Amino acid sequence: MPPRGYFPDFLTPAASLGSGLDEGVEAVLSTPRRRLSTELAAMAMNTSLPPWTRRLADGEPEVLRRLGRALRQHHATVLQPAWRQISQRVQQDRQRRVQTQCAAGTEAMLRTFDNGLSWQPPFLVADYPVDRDLHLDGRGLVLVPSYFCRRTPVTLADTGLPPILVYPAQAHGAARVPMTPSGNELAQLLGHTRAAVLQTLAEECTTTELARRAGVSASSASEHAAVLRGAGLITSTQQRNRVHHSLTTLGSALLAGNPPPSVAGR
Repeated sequence: MPPRGYFPDFLTPAASLGSGLDEGVEAVLSTPRRRLSTELAAMAMNTSLPPWTRRLADGEPEVLRRLGRALRQHHATVLQPAWRQISQRVQQDRQRRVQTQCAAGTEAMLRTFDNGLSWQPPFLVADYPVDRDLHLDGRGLVLVPSYFCRRTPVTLADTGLPPILVYPAQAHGAARVPMTPSGNELAQLLGHTRAAVLQTLAEECTTTELARRAGVSASSASEHAAVLRGAGLITSTQQRNRVHHSLTTLGSALLAGNPPPSVAGR
């Protein structure tokens, strides 16, 4: 696996996304011989490959079995000891994107990206080492936060495969929650600072984190949270010596500009 440049798509199968390690390894080992040969030949154009990869390109069963054992051993030796840290980073990133999408819509979620990704409607633009366009043509785009993707987003080289975009997973609180399309209306209703506090709570956080993200003092964040809580837009829970704040269903609906039927009917 070169530090940059092309690497074979068959080593990152879509089967591993929802099913895990065993299914992913099995998908790698079940790669058709023609695809093995084509992708390894493409890699050999810019990377010096060891002699045994010729046997892999031919789909020799023993070499494929060795590859499967190597993948599992690498996971057990290198990844498993740090899996808690790895999975925590990924889950925090995914939770933030999902909560923003539920509260404010897909475009608002796409605006949360940085580190080489920017939403420029109707395009998601990546700081990619190769100048290329990927047209979805009605297909969905799978966004994959990765602990090991550190510089630029990565996608599959074969545009005929399901569209997948791997991007650097961000630590908790690293992403800025953007103003939603209804931001101006929210500011007129709540005031600019309180609207910013509400939008910041698209992801649950403590009072200290809330103050930092909204750019206000801790006492001011606490006061705004109290007003929003009294209006039924957020809830606050005490966990040890910290207070955690999160949106209610009403608060999420207000951010999305789509109040629940029970509220709209009043």
